Amino acid sequence: MTAVLIVEDDDGLRDGLASVVRSLGFEPLAAAGLADARAVVCDHRIDCVLLDIRLRDGDGLDYLRELRAGAHRDLPVIVATAYGDSERTIRAMRDGAFDYVTKPFDLPKLRAVVERAVKQRDLSQTLSPAAPLVGARGGLVGSSLAMLGIWKLIGRAAASNAPVLITGETGTGKELVARAIHDYSSRSGQPFVAVNLAALPPTLLESELFGHEKGAFTGATLRRNGRFELAAGGTLFLDEIADLDPALQTKLLRVLHSGEFERVGGSEPLQNTARILTATNKPVRPRPGGPVSETARAGASAGGPSLAVAAAAGLTSALREDLYYRLAVIEIDVPPLRARRSDIPLLAAHALGGTSARAISEEAMARLFSYAWPGNVRELFHSVERAAALCGGEVIDADDLAASVRGATMSDPQDALEELPLREAVAQVERGLITRALHRAGGNRSEAARRLGISRPQLYAKLDELQIGSRGGERSR
Repeated sequence: MTAVLIVEDDDGLRDGLASVVRSLGFEPLAAAGLADARAVVCDHRIDCVLLDIRLRDGDGLDYLRELRAGAHRDLPVIVATAYGDSERTIRAMRDGAFDYVTKPFDLPKLRAVVERAVKQRDLSQTLSPAAPLVGARGGLVGSSLAMLGIWKLIGRAAASNAPVLITGETGTGKELVARAIHDYSSRSGQPFVAVNLAALPPTLLESELFGHEKGAFTGATLRRNGRFELAAGGTLFLDEIADLDPALQTKLLRVLHSGEFERVGGSEPLQNTARILTATNKPVRPRPGGPVSETARAGASAGGPSLAVAAAAGLTSALREDLYYRLAVIEIDVPPLRARRSDIPLLAAHALGGTSARAISEEAMARLFSYAWPGNVRELFHSVERAAALCGGEVIDADDLAASVRGATMSDPQDALEELPLREAVAQVERGLITRALHRAGGNRSEAARRLGISRPQLYAKLDELQIGSRGGERSR
């Protein structure tokens, strides 16, 4: 009979998960900690593991890596935790987790994940563990369901050397995704070289990418290494790939196909050892052919219509179809800010970190929620930094925001919550209550806990769970 090992130190939750497993027709095997789990794995044939991360006798991620390094590397492991943060999600997926679920569980989704893991038991190809992370994590922030999907993809991409195409609107953080893939990969100790293809004229771009030999053209007095050579052993990130000149697209395709390139003016083939990540804010996915009006085609060539209109009209991008398939072995579509509004408080708090302000008023936060953010996260950061510079104090109020943000139509907070899944809506309410209590208590966590009617340890647990930082610290106990 198919056996599912449940590693969970909460007795009630462990029993509940056992019931879910039984309802699928599988045999649940229970372990209250890592020591018990090791004993069960030694004595039984296990088809799937449902593993809590935070256990009394150790870290579930350590046990995940232990399984991957031993004889059970093909065993699908579903990681479960109440702490849906990006760091743990990326590490879990990078280190070979089959999937990542958060508490409180969405039971239909949990059943589907367990069933899928069991069905793919014999066919699964576990990702290899990457080297320990070296370097900074960058500015990626978010705990929404949309971003949880991005963390998962980053983790899987980091454990591979396959090319990755990152798509998304301007300002969504595509380069941050690329840097996170590099930072969590086995190449993290090697160079990360970024090139904005749209910022360089085509006449210079070939030399920038591939380098040139002395005398290759007028002014080439010395041999120069290109970005492919500078990124050797590391990661080469090509931003705005859809703007690449067609002739250079052909040469890039050759590099991806053969793994070789030559410097401009040279004939000696050089081996490319850099992993290639690309990004674009334009529609690049090949679309079925169809009639396209000359008006739409002319508009697109003149810089319009919008991406959405162009996509709806069936316009293809300037990216070669064969090159697209080479670049998009893994494709990550970064969601716009309007699709992850529940992340706005986290992002705003992150933006405050580089300013003299310490908090945002309720009315100002409501305006941030109501604004459309056409410039996405980049625009949000700019707006918070601008407001912090103009507020003249430590709290940003609605009057400190730019007129465009301040004039956004106020939406009913209840309406915004009703658009969110229950778990996110509850987290949003808790985050607002705790943030206000900390502000009113002047950063004193003991006083904030008293105002909320909870103990200080409970407050600390919620601060950790909801990823709420207090730059002011605790002034007294």
